[in-house]
Amino acid sequence: MRAVAQRVSRADVAVDGETVGAIDLGLLVYLGAGREDTASDVASMAQKLAGLRIFEDEHGKMSRSVRDVGGSILLVSQFTLYGDMRRGLRPSFEGAALPEPALVLYEGVRDALIRGGLSVATGRFRADMMVTASVAGPVTILLDTQKTF
Repeated sequence: MRAVAQRVSRADVAVDGETVGAIDLGLLVYLGAGREDTASDVASMAQKLAGLRIFEDEHGKMSRSVRDVGGSILLVSQFTLYGDMRRGLRPSFEGAALPEPALVLYEGVRDALIRGGLSVATGRFRADMMVTASVAGPVTILLDTQKTF
């Protein structure tokens, strides 16, 4: 699984002009599932997102997680994180999971975060979404369960 996590002061996602998910302080997470991803990737990604220490403490050091600051997560499906640009100028999405298994994996991360006590808002899977965010910092972190950064 791949994710782009941004520290935000607020974020929302709309479909056809209707807000379907919104948070204040927390993480805006774009999440993509790959063809090779399994339940262990779901657990790993949820654990990383819940524990990601990118919020500042009283000394200005990034040492707090979204849970530590009482924040929420806005989880947005994003298959384009698997866009492969090694050949030409048009991305190939061969590495992305097909829609049905991708939905299961996406919902698995959402459910694991909720079971972990986090407040999670979502976009709408496979919809054309408009995301608005106030990115704090900016702080943006890339996560990939298949690679080490």
